[in-house]
Amino acid sequence: MKENQPTDLITSTQAADSSGRVGFVSLGCPKALVDSERILTQLRMDNYDVVNSYNDADVVVVNTCGFIDDAKQESLDAIREAMNENGKVIVTGCMGKGKDAELIREQNPDVLAVTGPQAYEEVMEAVHQWVPPVAKEHDPFTDLVPPQGVKLTPRHYSYLKISEGCNHSCTFCIIPDMRGKHVSRPIGDVLDEAKRLVAAGTKELLVISQDTSAYGVDMKFRTGFWDGKPVKTKLYDLCNELGNLGAWVRLHYVYPYPHVDDIMPLMAEGKILPYLDIPFQHASPRILKLMKRPAHAENTLERIKAWRQQVPNLVLRSTFVVGFPGETEEDFQILLDWLDEAELDRVGCFKYSPVDGAKANDLPDHVPEDIQQQRWERFMAKAQEISARKLQRKIGQRMTVLVDEVDDEGAVARSPADAPNIDGMVYLNGFFDAQPGDFVEVEIENADDYDLWASPV
Repeated sequence: MKENQPTDLITSTQAADSSGRVGFVSLGCPKALVDSERILTQLRMDNYDVVNSYNDADVVVVNTCGFIDDAKQESLDAIREAMNENGKVIVTGCMGKGKDAELIREQNPDVLAVTGPQAYEEVMEAVHQWVPPVAKEHDPFTDLVPPQGVKLTPRHYSYLKISEGCNHSCTFCIIPDMRGKHVSRPIGDVLDEAKRLVAAGTKELLVISQDTSAYGVDMKFRTGFWDGKPVKTKLYDLCNELGNLGAWVRLHYVYPYPHVDDIMPLMAEGKILPYLDIPFQHASPRILKLMKRPAHAENTLERIKAWRQQVPNLVLRSTFVVGFPGETEEDFQILLDWLDEAELDRVGCFKYSPVDGAKANDLPDHVPEDIQQQRWERFMAKAQEISARKLQRKIGQRMTVLVDEVDDEGAVARSPADAPNIDGMVYLNGFFDAQPGDFVEVEIENADDYDLWASPV
């Protein structure tokens, strides 16, 4: 079937009689979530109603993830479910290009359209074709889209995407093929969005991109203008300005380039959170070279020590891959020893799995699944041991936490060390005098392997 051609699932007459209701399924990482928010904002601006039921929707948009095979399968399952339950489906996102797009059409020949990541205009064109927006008389009390746009996160925290794409050629990754080369957003646009979000109630800005450290490199750190003053398109200048908005600022996907050292004083001053999410991936120099990781030759342990000298309460989170092709027991032991010395606060781990199109597929000496599983278990046990040890040190400390929710047992919050949905929680059992988005001063009373318990001061 050619893209955007009618099928017997929907006719032009049916489209004309449409009630303008769109279902939406969002999968994948926070960067894909921001893409979903932009599409949803445009849908609302075009007078569509976004509904949460297949039965109520005139068409369903599925935003896919294609990073690893498990994510691809989840996306294919979601598309199949939408097709079975509704029958009128538009697919977008990371699986919307190349062989993945062909696979989607092969499995779902009646899908209405397939578009790639960041293809906001193409998605809207497809929606307009199949479900023309219903003309409504403008009501300023109900029809205005908020200045910050439609959000899929709670009101008190927001993801702030500062760039698209990636310039690296890591052998296990196909993100540059899916999302293109690195392109930074103009600094004025980023800061305008951040200011709107904070004005609308955002208490925490989570800065995201494929490579946050590379912000502005493609623009040669060009000077832009914001709030009547010149500001360079550079990570330091961005963080410095974000730190003046009165919200927590948390940095994700930061590669350990030397200029990351420059933002340590901002953390020491309290302008941005003392938190860095750095995708180290491994510690063995040989495996890092096989992975073609950027900055793989850097002495990361020395860098970490220097950072902690400037910012003693610095929190480091990272993700790692075990069982990469060619990984020996010696390589894996180097990784475990590195973890012991680095004492990272928050750690995730994946077992290597081939991704269609990744260069690592052609490397020799793939590690058997049973050894991958064994190494993953040993890695997670080590990470758990380190996390428990570091959290015990926090007992008796006072800190400010941000409340995420209040349930039957009390308030559930996060500390500066905890990003939403991936890190730990701080439980304030029996404390109900708070709302999501409130900052509360607490004293830590107990800890387990990943979470803390505290009482308000």
